[in-house]
Amino acid sequence: MSEKSAHQPTLSFEIFPPNTKVGEEKLIQTLSELKGLTPKFISVTCSNRQHNIEQSTVRLADYVQNQLQIPAVAHLPALYLSKQQVNQILTALAQKGIDRVLALRGDKIAGVPTKGDFQYASDLVSYVKSKNQAFTISGACYPEVHPDSANRVEDVLHLKQKVEAGCTYLVSQLFFDNQSFYQFQENCALAGINVPILAGIMPIVNRNQAIRLIQTSKTKVPAKFKAILEKYEHRPQALREAGLAYAIDQIVDLVTQNVDGIHLYTMNQAQTARDISQATQALFAS
Repeated sequence: MSEKSAHQPTLSFEIFPPNTKVGEEKLIQTLSELKGLTPKFISVTCSNRQHNIEQSTVRLADYVQNQLQIPAVAHLPALYLSKQQVNQILTALAQKGIDRVLALRGDKIAGVPTKGDFQYASDLVSYVKSKNQAFTISGACYPEVHPDSANRVEDVLHLKQKVEAGCTYLVSQLFFDNQSFYQFQENCALAGINVPILAGIMPIVNRNQAIRLIQTSKTKVPAKFKAILEKYEHRPQALREAGLAYAIDQIVDLVTQNVDGIHLYTMNQAQTARDISQATQALFAS
């Protein structure tokens, strides 16, 4: 058996802390369903707009890790955290047996001053590494270039700094064009970035979600994907099925091309994750 055919990709999920009690109850039900899909890990997001990370991200990561017995990864955004806050969060995570974090810079909030301790994600990676060697640190990457980077070369160089600071694997931002991801992989290899890169896939299952993404991100929208949105604009069920089929097609292609793993942005929707997992489970079977 060749090395390529023997390669075993991973499947992981991302969830976010809900803002309401109803949303929290719904997420608990979602998580109970996601457990049966046996993901490699579940990451729990953290926004720079969250004021109490320990009551949101850490608490939810604790539930994932210790109630569901699924490895949890807690997101940490650098810009609006002080060193003291990071120390407290790391201590809280360690006490709960959680030793995985995803270090991010996080989005800038207009009119809100940053803490000043961490300007870039790489600064946070270095700090976490210096405080506790036991933590496994991952980082985000952008196949179509970080919005604040001047160009692709600068973006890859900054990514290499993040890896050299202590990131052991990377999770990509969502994309709809696999060729963009393959070009990004090649650029990383040329730059000497040799850690695993998980491909971030977000299934588009409703029109509003699609419009929001197109308006707020710089993600390339291929003609094939635009055609789906236009043809099924007023047929919600057809759009959902077409969106799922598009995501599944992306995953099949990526796994066939020996991707290290698929990280599914679930948007807290268990049915979407289950549909995709069932359609692709043989690709991830050992």
